[in-house]
Amino acid sequence: MRRSWKADIAAGITVGIVALPLALAFGVTSGVGAAAGLVTAVIAGFVAAVFGGSHVQVSGPTGAMAVVLAPIVAMYGAATVGTIALIAGVILVVGSALRLGQIVNLIPWPVIEGFTAGIAIIIFLQQVPAAVAVTPEVGQNAAVAAGLSVTEAARSGSSEALWTLGIAAVVVLAMVVSRRIHPSIPGSLIGVLAATVLAEWAGAPIARIGALPDALPAPALPPVSVESIGTLLTAALTVAALAGIESLLSIKVAAGMADTGIPEPNRELFGQGLASIAAGMFGGMPATGAIARTAVNINAGGRSRLAAMIHAALLLAVVYLLAPAVSLIPLAALGGVLMVVTVGMIDLHAARAIFTSSRSGAFVYLLTAVVTVSFDLIEAVEIGVVVAAFFALRAVAMNSAARREQLPGVAQPGDERIALYRLDGSIFFGAADRVLDQVHEGSGGEVVILRMSQVSFLDATGARKLADLVTTLERRGVTVLVKGVRDVHLTLATRAGLIGSLRHPNHLFDDLDAATAHARSHVARGGGASAARAPDG
Repeated sequence: MRRSWKADIAAGITVGIVALPLALAFGVTSGVGAAAGLVTAVIAGFVAAVFGGSHVQVSGPTGAMAVVLAPIVAMYGAATVGTIALIAGVILVVGSALRLGQIVNLIPWPVIEGFTAGIAIIIFLQQVPAAVAVTPEVGQNAAVAAGLSVTEAARSGSSEALWTLGIAAVVVLAMVVSRRIHPSIPGSLIGVLAATVLAEWAGAPIARIGALPDALPAPALPPVSVESIGTLLTAALTVAALAGIESLLSIKVAAGMADTGIPEPNRELFGQGLASIAAGMFGGMPATGAIARTAVNINAGGRSRLAAMIHAALLLAVVYLLAPAVSLIPLAALGGVLMVVTVGMIDLHAARAIFTSSRSGAFVYLLTAVVTVSFDLIEAVEIGVVVAAFFALRAVAMNSAARREQLPGVAQPGDERIALYRLDGSIFFGAADRVLDQVHEGSGGEVVILRMSQVSFLDATGARKLADLVTTLERRGVTVLVKGVRDVHLTLATRAGLIGSLRHPNHLFDDLDAATAHARSHVARGGGASAARAPDG
């Protein structure tokens, strides 16, 4: 901070200007109100900056959290959000203690991109009713609500709908034009100011944010009881899972954008947990790391935690100094901001790379996005991970094989009665039957050598299937020699019965030449079915 404090202050001011309309908009979209969004950006933004696991993470209300909270608020009421934030915060702190921060590394790239695209689509669709001056049915799916709102507005043709569309268009135009002029121009703030001035000058009959507190509320512990915990625990688990995943993804993205220090995932869970607890105590909503605002911070030169603290301080100044002016902002203007933001959330370059890299990746991307929009965010991630894991296991299984090889050295009489198989790849539950069937079908001679030095992974199922194969071949009078069991697999192979299924302990070899010589001597003395009854040395 000693080296970068000037750049950090400038970056913090930039992020604060960008975050103001987003905090208000996400508060409104979630159903808890603009004031709660602003309070969350101040309190959670500061606490997470101090205690989080990244030097440049900017936290606060986000689109994903707004999407998750909207149905929760519809079901349980806005008054329960503080309690949910408290419970979710405690869950994140416990997750930090259990060192669950590394879980983000298990989420595949197509799932992350599809999840982000799905959230962007939901947020965009959620703004359509406000843009056409229609109040959607509580708890209605975003896509259904958007379609019905457009139909109703077209049928009624009210002047209010024309005004809200015009206000949203002003904001969209300001953001698009300012971005073309220079990326650092705060187009969202300019658009919101222009729309507010226009609405006030014309006396437009449209909904506004409404009264905001001119000071932070006094902190108070949300009502918590055994009964409320039982009722709200499922919702809190969903909120905690989303807060953890989004925050960990954000610090991972930030680490790739600039040299801002090594992120600490478990500390990030701890900081986000404290941030949600603090936000709930001040009447706010659960918070997460915000990928878009974090990127703005890095691009503006932020390199220490001071930048996120300045962002929170700037928003606090807005609460104390500009609350009456902020209350005049039209809701349609905030909708326009979010419409533009959601378009930027979808990474078209990443989507193109996924779709051109593999059909399985494209399918996982589309599936995750569709489930996110149609059903549930957390379920979308779970389903995406499971399907991606299935494709990954399938690919690993297809790359595993049993390949028949020529015996080393000069060919000798009787070699045609010896089958040498090299086992490649992973011998596990998804591949063992297919791979070992290849050995079973091709083992018509007197001796089979299983060359296992190229087996990269062996699980209990694979080891047991190998033992069963050896037992079956030995019953048929085929002698089985095993060569090159890696040290890391030897204990499992022994416990699963593979080593014990061999006719003699001397049938386990470390050297291929020695195994081949033993097989040739076995064939030379006619060691087929008769050898099964005689001791072997």
